Amino acid sequence: MNINIKKLEQDFQLSRHQNGKAAEARKASLQKAVRSILENIGEDPDREGLQRTPDRVARMYDELTEGYHVDPIKMINDALFTVDYDEMVVVKDIEFYSLCEHHMLPFLGKAHVAYIPNGKVVGLSKIPRIVEMFARRLQVQERMTVQIADFIEEVLQPRGVAVVIEGVHMCMVMRGIKKANASMTTSAMRGCFEKRHKTRDEFMKLIR
Repeated sequence: MNINIKKLEQDFQLSRHQNGKAAEARKASLQKAVRSILENIGEDPDREGLQRTPDRVARMYDELTEGYHVDPIKMINDALFTVDYDEMVVVKDIEFYSLCEHHMLPFLGKAHVAYIPNGKVVGLSKIPRIVEMFARRLQVQERMTVQIADFIEEVLQPRGVAVVIEGVHMCMVMRGIKKANASMTTSAMRGCFEKRHKTRDEFMKLIR
């Protein structure tokens, strides 16, 4: 899977140019859908505790899916620096919260990201922002892991990129097999992290 930054930028521009009337119509449609869910599970959406729930849920989904509305080029372009450094850069224990696209239930955990520069580095805060951009969408953990790695590879053109994500999925904890202690680990290795066992082992040791 290769990240197309131009496609991400086009998606952002499309959402940015959505006018006020369209945004209000979308919000009203979300509220109507939530009200229908409440009615169909046997609740009364007009009772005191639920009267504002459709509006709250609509605003919540705006927040939880804000990754669709991030300008990836603006986020990165002002934070690329030419640096004579060719050792591993690691940002670990990046907390994330996402929504499983199969059940729209949360999954959450930590991401660990590393790259070996090839003349350029990115500002430290941008790595968590990249994770957040892809987490704040309807996702599966496997795809999110690959998207983060591919995005960093395309933007920085480093010697290598490594991403490991550890997540707990509410669709497995709250429903289905109901295994509260089960977690999932996914990884994506690019460049020297994929080709050199020593480099990969160093990264794994650092994040443990």
